Order: sequence, then C-alpha cells, then structure tokens
Amino acid sequence: MAGLNKVQIIGNLGADPDMRYTTQGTAITNFRVAVSRRYKDKSGNLQEETEWFRVVAWDKLGQICNQYLNKGKQVYVEGRLQTRKYTDRDGIERTSVEIVASDMVMLGGRSDSSYPDDNYEESGYSGESTQQQAAARGGSAPAQEQRNQPRRVEEDINDDEIPF
Repeated sequence: MAGLNKVQIIGNLGADPDMRYTTQGTAITNFRVAVSRRYKDKSGNLQEETEWFRVVAWDKLGQICNQYLNKGKQVYVEGRLQTRKYTDRDGIERTSVEIVASDMVMLGGRSDSSYPDDNYEESGYSGESTQQQAAARGGSAPAQEQRNQPRRVEEDINDDEIPF
C-alpha cells in the first residue's frame, strides 16, 4: 500500500525568508509561517492558539519565495513533512520537523508591494499559458480579472516558463 505525506497551511510569515545556496549552487529558502485558530473555551471565552511551521523551498520555488514573500505576508503553502536530526552547537542531538514546499500561493491584496508589477498578466503559475487557463475556465477572462487572482507557483517549473 502506498503512503501519503501531504500538508496544506495558510498563515502569515513571521520573518523575511532566508535564502542560501548549496555547494552545488541550488537555492534553498527557509521561512516560518504562523497559523492561528480561534475557539471558545468551556466558559465561553474566546481563545487563540498559534502554531509555527518551518518551511523549506528549493530551487526556483525558493528563489520566488525569497523575492516576493516578506514578514507578515499571508501565504498558502503545500508540501510534505520531513523530519531531520542534527547536532546543535552544544553537541545535543535535536530533531526538526519542517514542511518541504512543493506549491506556494501568495494571498492578500494587490496593494502589497511584493507582487509583480501591474503588467504581469498571468493569474497564477501552474505551467499553463494564460490562453490555456482561460480555455479551461470556459472562455477568455479580461486581463484585469486574471491579475487579481492569487499567484500559484510550483516547484517543477522550467527557467523558460517563469513569467517574471
């Protein structure tokens, strides 16, 4: 039987992303996302819990996350959970659980300066052209409507396909 390791979160970045490169030149971007939930306790008081997630994005997705995400930005992240063991500076063995991102969508309004300029015509990035996306929706949508959609970025895109 095959297994499934899939995580989806929507939250806000706790700090600006941190991008580094491996010795082979591969980009790796790390950032943390806070996901909050509200609920009423037994006495009827409104409570809020915040869970923090470490996120790792590789290659082109990592470069795009580093370029367009910043502290406070709301984001949808999809990926898989990965557990890593490491030894800290004091020689203590630690375990870290992180999300290895395979997909990212920037959420929030267009007034946010982290979005590409207004000449950007793709509604999101899924490897399809604007015409293919419009055909899938059953017609051609105006460019303004397409620009107001969230940006979708997938990890396995080619250099030649990046629209910005």
